[in-house]
Amino acid sequence: MTDAPFDWMAAANKKAKGKRPKYFDDPEDERILSILMSVVGEVSVLRERLDTVERLLESKGTITREDIESYEPDKLAAYERGSMIREYIYRVMRGPHQMVQELEQNEKAVEEVSKELKEI
Repeated sequence: MTDAPFDWMAAANKKAKGKRPKYFDDPEDERILSILMSVVGEVSVLRERLDTVERLLESKGTITREDIESYEPDKLAAYERGSMIREYIYRVMRGPHQMVQELEQNEKAVEEVSKELKEI
């Protein structure tokens, strides 16, 4: 491990390579989705870190930062964490997923009406 200080601002402002995927026509919707996904990622990390703290406290009674940083979950803990994160992401994304489904249904309805009008 290096003793050089980590530049958090540089890391936070680093841009991803390549083009950003586009899901919506409205740039504001894209920004909101981007913010949401960033927060989801941060909360996921916090949940895993809290899980680490809880497991270490349960097993050792007291912990240090080094204990937290060096913790490696066993298979059961990793499985439980994976389930916890999947359930969390499902709950967070349920609203946007339902919105996309509604849009797809509306598009299908418009296509059907359009076909019917062409037949008239």
